[in-house]
Amino acid sequence: MINGRKVLRSFRFAGQGIIDLFRYENNAKVHLLIAGLVVAAGCWLDLSRVEWAIILTQIGLVWAAEALNTAIEKLCDFVSPGLHPQIKAIKDMSSGAVLILAITAVISGTLVLGGKALTLWPLPVK
Repeated sequence: MINGRKVLRSFRFAGQGIIDLFRYENNAKVHLLIAGLVVAAGCWLDLSRVEWAIILTQIGLVWAAEALNTAIEKLCDFVSPGLHPQIKAIKDMSSGAVLILAITAVISGTLVLGGKALTLWPLPVK
């Protein structure tokens, strides 16, 4: 049997984690700002449902990766507060994963938003 109180409590904890991510983590704030600009551009360009699905999936993936990266970094700092080469490697790889997703999101966003912009404003042919 599903315990509704436990489910609601776990959602509350997860929600607090999301709030803390965007409140305290600078990189998450940057991702939030860029996502807002991309959503505004998508509204202005009148994206289709499929285009929205692509854009929102990319935004969600970057945010999720940033949350995981932050959790890994906080765990590393807790377990090994001093400098340690293995901890550095773990943190570098974790932030590298966010960078990979962010680059992929930029490429996807450029294809979707740029493609849509080109259909609205075709370049003059000489």
